[in-house]
Amino acid sequence: MIKSNSFDIAVTEEFIEKCLVWANGFKYFAYLCPNEHTYPYQPYQHLLMVSNEVLDLDPNNVFGSLQEISEQDVFTFGHFGYDLKNQLENLQSSNPDFIRFPDAGFSKALHCIHFNYGVTIESNNPESVLEEINKCAHEDYNVEADIIFKPSISKEQYLTTVAKLKQHIIEGDIYEINYCQEFRSKNAQIDPISTFRSLTKKSPTPFSTLYKNTEHYLICASPERFIKKEGSKLVSQPIKGTARRGSSEYEDEIIKQELRTNEKELAENMMIVDLVRNDLAKSCIPGSVKVEQMFGIYTFNQWHQMISTVTGQLKNEVKAIEAIKNAFPMGSMTGAPKIKVMELIEKYEVSKRGIYSGSVGYFSPNGDFDFNVVIRSLIYNSSTKNLSFQVGGAITYDSDANAEYEECLLKASAISSLFKIDKSQLT
Repeated sequence: MIKSNSFDIAVTEEFIEKCLVWANGFKYFAYLCPNEHTYPYQPYQHLLMVSNEVLDLDPNNVFGSLQEISEQDVFTFGHFGYDLKNQLENLQSSNPDFIRFPDAGFSKALHCIHFNYGVTIESNNPESVLEEINKCAHEDYNVEADIIFKPSISKEQYLTTVAKLKQHIIEGDIYEINYCQEFRSKNAQIDPISTFRSLTKKSPTPFSTLYKNTEHYLICASPERFIKKEGSKLVSQPIKGTARRGSSEYEDEIIKQELRTNEKELAENMMIVDLVRNDLAKSCIPGSVKVEQMFGIYTFNQWHQMISTVTGQLKNEVKAIEAIKNAFPMGSMTGAPKIKVMELIEKYEVSKRGIYSGSVGYFSPNGDFDFNVVIRSLIYNSSTKNLSFQVGGAITYDSDANAEYEECLLKASAISSLFKIDKSQLT
C-alpha cells in the first residue's frame, strides 16, 4: 500500500546527491530537475522516481501498449526514443547506433520523492526510504577531463550536406529540416551522477534530467518541453532560434533584440509552430488550439532561445498516450513536412538518434503528464563505456552553412566546457 509522508528536510545539494546515489542502486530511475526556473506552465516538477521493473511493452507497438498508462495508480516514468517514428510511419533506422539505448522503457515508480519546500516520499514505507537515503555516502568526483570527443563527420562533410539539404528545399521537397551530428568518445570512464551535477551547474535548465535504464544513462540539460497535459489542457513549447550570450547586460539586450527580429529565425519558429498546431489539433477540440506566445525570448547560461507556447483542449475521447503519439516525434527536431524530412534525416545523418530527439518524463496518477525534448545531453553506456552527444539545427532556404555549424558548437558549449573535443576536424 502506497503511503505519502512529508518530512521537514532542507533540499540541499548534498541531500540531492545522497538521493541520487541511493537511486543508482535501482535498475531504473528518473530525476527531473527544474533548477528553480520560472517558465510558462511551470517547468518540470522536482521529482525522483525509482524502480527495478519495466512495464511489459510490445516492442513493435509501444504506443498501443501504453494505452492504459494514464490509469496507473502511481507515478510512471520513462522515455520515448526518436526511432519510435518507425512504428508511426513507413520509415526505418539503419544508421550506426553507438550507444544502443532502448527505443522505449517505462516503469511504475516503486518509490517517488517530491522535492518542494521540504521532502515528500510516496512509498510503502516512506520512513525506511529516508533512512536508506541518509545512509548513502556522498562523495565528490571529478569529471574526467581527459575524455576526448571526436565528431562523426568533418566540418567539410557538414557543409556539403547542408548544401544538399538546401537543394531539397529549392526543389520543393521540404521547407525546413533539423540536421544533427554526433560526437563520440570510446572507453570513457565517468560517474553519471557527478557529471550530471557538473553539467547542470554549467547549464541549469527547466527540463534537466538524470535518467537510468539499466546500463544506459541520459545526462540531460534540456531547455525544451515536448508536451504536457494539465487537466484537459495540452501544452507544447517548441524551440527554434538560438543566439549566444553577450559579455555584458547591454550586449545581451542587443543580441536578444537581433534574435527577436531575425527573419530567418522567425521563419524557422513559425514553420514549427504551424506543425505543432497541426499535431495538437489531432487530439484537441476543434478551434481550441491557440498560440499563447509567439517568438518568446528566454535566456539561459549559454544561449538565448526563441520559444513559442501552443495549447489546446484535449478531446474527452482521446487518451493521454494518444495525444503524445499524435505529436511524436516533436516537430522542432524534425522539420516540415514531417514524414519527408524524417526520410531525409535517415539518408543524410550518419548516426542513429536513439534517445536523442526523443523524450523523458512521467505520467502522474491523475492522468497528467510532462515530457521534455532530449537535447543538450550526454548519453552513456556504462557497459561498453561509450559516451556521446548530438547537436543540430534547423536548415532553411536562408541558412548559412558556416553559421549553422557554429550554432551547433554553441549548443554543445556546456558539454564541451567539461570535456575535450578533437578540433582537427572542426576547421
